[in-house]
Amino acid sequence: MRLGIKLMLVVAAALVAAAQAHAQRQSLADRVGSLEQQMYNNSANQDLLNQINQLRQQVTSLQASIEQLQHDNAQLKQTAQDQYLDLDSRLNRLEGGSAAPALPAVPASAPKAPAAPAKPAAAATSERPPSVHGDPGSLAVTGDERTSYNVAFDALKAGKYDDSAQLFLSFLELYPNGVYAPNALYWLGESYYATRNFPMAESQFRELLSRYPTHDKAAGGLLKVGLSQYGEGKVDQAQQTLETVVAQYPGSDAARTAQDRLQSIRLGNQIR
Repeated sequence: MRLGIKLMLVVAAALVAAAQAHAQRQSLADRVGSLEQQMYNNSANQDLLNQINQLRQQVTSLQASIEQLQHDNAQLKQTAQDQYLDLDSRLNRLEGGSAAPALPAVPASAPKAPAAPAKPAAAATSERPPSVHGDPGSLAVTGDERTSYNVAFDALKAGKYDDSAQLFLSFLELYPNGVYAPNALYWLGESYYATRNFPMAESQFRELLSRYPTHDKAAGGLLKVGLSQYGEGKVDQAQQTLETVVAQYPGSDAARTAQDRLQSIRLGNQIR
């Protein structure tokens, strides 16, 4: 009897131990599974962080590229503007010699104008005499008109654009229909353009085209209308005007300059 009880106690103890061992094994498996899940989650988070960092780097790189392109575009605009002003200056130097040009011939029916007084070499211009083809009116040139014109033009050549603007305005008030009025209108527009007063520049160039459409500076005047419009931010209007220059004055320096600016505008639109 006692032997049976002992046997039962041994069996019971073995069952209890087996149950405890199974429970421990189950608990360990759960812990291992939990750790594995955490590791998986950490790995996924790390991958996500890596992707975010890569995207940040790409955005930073793109921003740097955009800023560089904007800087390059701004430099191109400034360089183009400088080139246009330089081109104007060089063209006018090539148009004549270093001495003051002879005055236009006075019509036979007009009274003989008094000879212009001798001027010092410093007041000589490099601009050739004004030339108007087909426009009405042919007035005698007096020494006073040419002298006033030279004073304004010398201020322009010296880079005193505010002074030259005032002097050309005064000249046009004194000689609104003078032989040099078309040239004065053009250089008045240039004086404004050089100081980036684009609305006033456009107004003067349009006045030149309206009054003297066949003057030898009409092509340059129309070009400067387009460039002034561009300076004012009227890009679409500027393109139309520059295209008109190319079509209306094919093969001219103004047309080539207009074509170059059109290409620059189109390139700028593509960059945007």
